[in-house]
Amino acid sequence: MTKSPAKRRAIYAGTFDPVTFGHLDVAARAALRFDELVVAVAEDTRKNCLFTTAERCELAAFALRHIPNIRVTCFRGLLVEWARAQRIPTLIRGLRAFSDFEYEFQMALANRKLEPAVETLFLMPSADFSYVSSSMVKEIASLGGETARFVPPHVEEALRGKFAAPPARKPAARAAKGRP
Repeated sequence: MTKSPAKRRAIYAGTFDPVTFGHLDVAARAALRFDELVVAVAEDTRKNCLFTTAERCELAAFALRHIPNIRVTCFRGLLVEWARAQRIPTLIRGLRAFSDFEYEFQMALANRKLEPAVETLFLMPSADFSYVSSSMVKEIASLGGETARFVPPHVEEALRGKFAAPPARKPAARAAKGRP
């Protein structure tokens, strides 16, 4: 009897705050190359996230629900250690521009030192999304701009909810007659 080949698995991790069409493009193309892709939303991050970890997981899971071999989950701690614990040997990292390369290259080398069995593969999003970043999307949304070109409708709605103006407060009643 012939042993079946091992399942090819990879992790695509990030904060996804919020998930953009660029993230979705990289995830979809990675899913074509692996039997299982785990989209891992980072809980521990130095970034000041707009969305909670649970919200980011939910937004990503909904956006990727149509791809059967993608599973979205949250993780905490050092990614390379989490990958080792999950027995997933490949990390997918997206590169948008040359400015991303230096940071990602250093991270890949550090990860290799920490866990030589975990390999990093870089994928670039399509040219249509190579300039899109979560930070840019949040800034546009915070200023009331249109984000439909950068994120799915449910993410756009969530952004509007985060940046909705609070209800106007009624002026306080004057304490004494004739005083301002």
